[in-house]
Amino acid sequence: MTAEPARSAARMRASDADREAVVEQLREAAAEGRIDMDELDERLNLALTAKTYGELAPITDDLGGPAVREAGEPLTVRGGMHKVQRTGGWKVPARIVVSGGLGGALLDFSEAECRVSVVELEVDAQMGGVRIVVPDGWGVDTDALDLALGGLKSKLTAEREPGAPLLRITGSCGVGGVRIRRPGLRERRRKR
Repeated sequence: MTAEPARSAARMRASDADREAVVEQLREAAAEGRIDMDELDERLNLALTAKTYGELAPITDDLGGPAVREAGEPLTVRGGMHKVQRTGGWKVPARIVVSGGLGGALLDFSEAECRVSVVELEVDAQMGGVRIVVPDGWGVDTDALDLALGGLKSKLTAEREPGAPLLRITGSCGVGGVRIRRPGLRERRRKR
């Protein structure tokens, strides 16, 4: 009975982000000397032409680490009348859907455990807006974000460090807007 869900997940179509995560893991493995350049070229070709999770998974099975995100339900964070927060030491899935509602939403990744290289974050800022705290070194891609009325305010300046996660943000800034920043004094104190 448990074999059927695993089989159906393997048949699910892989996204560009899934293929990119595998490519990044392969490049890191080559940099660490775990695979040679010929094997890297061969595996890159397989990764870039893979259509399903089942085709992607064997490419990195012997390298360790989760390159292909697990198919399944995304983490859903919904603000209502009051603010909703995801802070502290929480596990970051490959896909998150956050809705600001009237009270707003806060996603603080500064103490979170992230084992995926690309995190797909879909926002619907609505009235309360969405606030995002991104650790130093993480990359953020907001190119596909609809600025709507609330717009985007980002205080990020540094580039993404090699091997650090990429937060790809899509959706709408709504009326409340989306605000992105690095950890401040409060988050740094809490981390100590």
